[in-house]
Amino acid sequence: MSALPQNQTSAPPVSSVEAGDIFRDISSEATLLVAVSGGPDSVALLALLAEWARGAGRPRLHAATVDHGLRPEAAEEAAAVALLCERLGVPHKTLRWDGAKPASALQAEARRARYALLAGEARRLGGAVLVTAHTLNDQAETMLMRLAHGSGPAGLAGMRARSEKEGVLLARPLLGIAKARLVSTAEARGLAFVHDPSNADQRFERVRWRGIVPVLAEEGIALERFGRLAQRISRLDEAASRRAQDVLAAVRMAAEVGAAEVRLDFAALMAEPEEIVLRVLGLALGEVVPAGGGYARLERLEDCAEALCEAARAGSAIRRTLSGCMVSLGRDGTLVLRREGPRRRGVHPATS
Repeated sequence: MSALPQNQTSAPPVSSVEAGDIFRDISSEATLLVAVSGGPDSVALLALLAEWARGAGRPRLHAATVDHGLRPEAAEEAAAVALLCERLGVPHKTLRWDGAKPASALQAEARRARYALLAGEARRLGGAVLVTAHTLNDQAETMLMRLAHGSGPAGLAGMRARSEKEGVLLARPLLGIAKARLVSTAEARGLAFVHDPSNADQRFERVRWRGIVPVLAEEGIALERFGRLAQRISRLDEAASRRAQDVLAAVRMAAEVGAAEVRLDFAALMAEPEEIVLRVLGLALGEVVPAGGGYARLERLEDCAEALCEAARAGSAIRRTLSGCMVSLGRDGTLVLRREGPRRRGVHPATS
């Protein structure tokens, strides 16, 4: 690995005192597994964590690097990370993505494989919290991508500081820190790092958005604006989520004996704001078709909710299918969600 020339960036490095504040939310964990690619962000995170973890009562720290097998240099870079970890006194393991690689959607598939490997290592360590070096820049790019894809409030809130991935807890302590500061941190400590050429490959969507962020900054939409906006939307999203859970409990009706269904008093649900109606429907869908099968694109959920509300106001019955569910509204205002049955050729369940 080779470092950038010193003083290439003017952003101040992250100090040890600041790192203590940044890592406060993970200080009570037993074991941390930091993902280190060899890039400046993760190398800086590794160094800061290694120093911080030496304090009394701090979590045990382990590191892992994923070799995706996509570049000849990857194995050498992983070995360099292993040497750095040895120098810092951090146990390290290289995880390899073996097998054939997809011809399309390579970045997405590599990301899935990476998290699966890291989650497996976290479980092997007895349930370690996986710590990644996602930065404020990554947050801005994620929010822009989700905006372009039509995400609702949950998506526009960006990445969460703590979430679950592949059955393990994932912590992102650097979401409020700009990448330039992490480059400065690595430089100030004399740490070598690499630049993955795929991070400049315009074939990838995230890379294209990355080039737009500086343009937005020139118009006054600085990185910090994205961070503050993510916090504000996250607060609203959390409040709406809690309200939706309460409303679902309030409008839930007894299901038929032995029926795998959710029954709701839709007339009562309609008294809630539209956002809560949508969230309650989404929660109900998830109960009927669990394990991700009940996920509906926001646009389809909105269309379904609008059709249900129009029918309810007219006192009409209506049936729709949505994400593997049969959604049936009776004239009495009772909404029933059941798993969609098998389709016969030429016959759709909603019209049979």
